[in-house]
Amino acid sequence: MSPIIRVGIIGAGNVAARHADVLSGFPDVTIAGIADTDLRRAEALASRHGTPAYGGHADLLDVGGLDAVYVCVPPFAHGKPELDVLSCNLPIFVEKPLSLTLEAAKNIASEIERRGLLSAVGHHWRYLDIVERARELLAGRPVRLALGHWLDKVPPVGWWLDPALSGGQVVEQAVHVLDLARLLVGEVEMVHAVPASPDGTAVEGAVDGEVDRALAAVLRFEGGAAGMLATTCLLRHKHRVGLEVHADGIALDLTETRLTVDGETIVQDDGQAKVRVDRAFIDAVRGRDGDVRVPYGEALRTHRLALAVARSAIERRPIVLDGETPDERGGR
Repeated sequence: MSPIIRVGIIGAGNVAARHADVLSGFPDVTIAGIADTDLRRAEALASRHGTPAYGGHADLLDVGGLDAVYVCVPPFAHGKPELDVLSCNLPIFVEKPLSLTLEAAKNIASEIERRGLLSAVGHHWRYLDIVERARELLAGRPVRLALGHWLDKVPPVGWWLDPALSGGQVVEQAVHVLDLARLLVGEVEMVHAVPASPDGTAVEGAVDGEVDRALAAVLRFEGGAAGMLATTCLLRHKHRVGLEVHADGIALDLTETRLTVDGETIVQDDGQAKVRVDRAFIDAVRGRDGDVRVPYGEALRTHRLALAVARSAIERRPIVLDGETPDERGGR
């Protein structure tokens, strides 16, 4: 392989820009092109990195000479870009959430497996150094209680409030917390989510047909732990985002920036997780021992959990996950 890895990026939004900034800082990577359905946006990002812009991912892939592709598109746009990248037999990095439906994500996972291709998903929380510290502290102490939070504002993108485009707050945002819970606590076997105002009364700021402005869910983990997840987008700022875990004799509170141990000791994260997730993928593309912690198949398990929580809120009933997907259980 060439000393320089040529990376194509599909999507030119904020997350794509973040990856482009990180990748451009690696001496062994060049951004070979950026594609977006909004050509002007693609051109704006491409001009920052001295690379061509394309009005569609097919044009980017047709150029050839790529070593890997990043897919950084909104939830509703996942599916065809990934399958087209895989048809070119290229390693793929996909930003979460994986899709709006389980079927679309499963099709992509099957194609990755069939072709034996390298994949990674942008669950960068797994690369927080405080997460590694938390795992060390929990060694030999099974977690018995997990409390997740995503208490925030509405993101400044036009599609986010439409659940048919974003999938809702759990799928689009709190999936990070669910992924961390799976890592530290284990697999979830049952979820029961309750959206705000189940009796149909209005919630301030809410509009019919938009995402739930607040939601609470109970989770039961296979290992016996109990869990809760609370989300809201009613606020004017990011109030609290993270995961608390409680085990025998220890309480840990993790956010994206710090770990608090027993309410007293604070360990600051080094802030390099978003760099490490990209470096690990590039190293794997090069054939080195890349530390890819969330290949697509692993991310699919987290995505399945997020979709189950979202469906439970819609259907107003518990959903059991027993190794099968909700769609495989007759609509459950």
